[in-house]
Amino acid sequence: MSSPTTRLLTAQPQEISTAADLLQEGQLVAFPTETVYGLGADARQTDAVEALYAAKGRPSFNPLIAHVHSVETAQRHVIWSDIADRLADAFWPGPLTLVLPLREDHGISPLVTAGLNTLGIRIPAHPAARALLSVLDGPVAAPSANPSGKISPTTAAHVIAGLDGRIAAVVDDGPCGVGVESTIIGLATGTPLLLRPGGLAAEEIEAVLGQPLRLRDASDPLTAPGQLLSHYAPRASVRLNVTAPQDGELYLGFGAMECDLNLSASGDLREAAAQLFGHLHRLDARAQPIAVAPIPETGLGVAINDRLRRAAAPR
Repeated sequence: MSSPTTRLLTAQPQEISTAADLLQEGQLVAFPTETVYGLGADARQTDAVEALYAAKGRPSFNPLIAHVHSVETAQRHVIWSDIADRLADAFWPGPLTLVLPLREDHGISPLVTAGLNTLGIRIPAHPAARALLSVLDGPVAAPSANPSGKISPTTAAHVIAGLDGRIAAVVDDGPCGVGVESTIIGLATGTPLLLRPGGLAAEEIEAVLGQPLRLRDASDPLTAPGQLLSHYAPRASVRLNVTAPQDGELYLGFGAMECDLNLSASGDLREAAAQLFGHLHRLDARAQPIAVAPIPETGLGVAINDRLRRAAAPR
């Protein structure tokens, strides 16, 4: 279901309706969320989801997140819980994905869940995403809109650079504000499980829950996106926690320092998260090894370091 030319749409109501029509027809449409640009397919249409996996070159054992407009829409597809209610009330719409058991009559393509009996679901906060989901009135499976394993896109230009001609359209509504993907919390068992750190700090979630999150370990199955060891990878090598770059390396800094690009000269982790993928795209275009300054392992720094470790993993 590729298109010879990928259409560039705006976030105006008429073009949002066009994007929704394309999704209903089984086409692929990229759109902005507050985290990164997502590549959308109607989560109820197996042919569309197959086309999504093919366009990204994504392994089909890696499940997808369904994006919806409201809690009521989410409840059509998953078995809700009191904990889900508390987290949704505190953080939706926003960069939080909840993994919950599927309802018997869920209607979701098994390709979205990779054959599992759970579904990752969230309500994005971005106005264009919410408008699109409202017009469609259904779940949209939407991983990041980039070839699998490559740097996630935070602008429409990043999407076009990676997927032009493979998808029907991109809704362009400027750069993404959060810049790293959603935090994923597993609620299929008794104890809330941190499946992926992301744009919402674990400390904020724990404050609402009144209990610590259990961390995923090697014995836990692959139940959510973003758990592959090698991901978000530039073409050249990436070296982490570097205080002095080597000759020939491009230096990605954090805090007050001399560097090629700085995630946040003031040491602001929110700014660093928003800048992360855009800066990696710019450095990657120069086709040189990348050295990255140390990032504090706290708050959003946990998600930033998670993405950087996957970018630096052997491949």
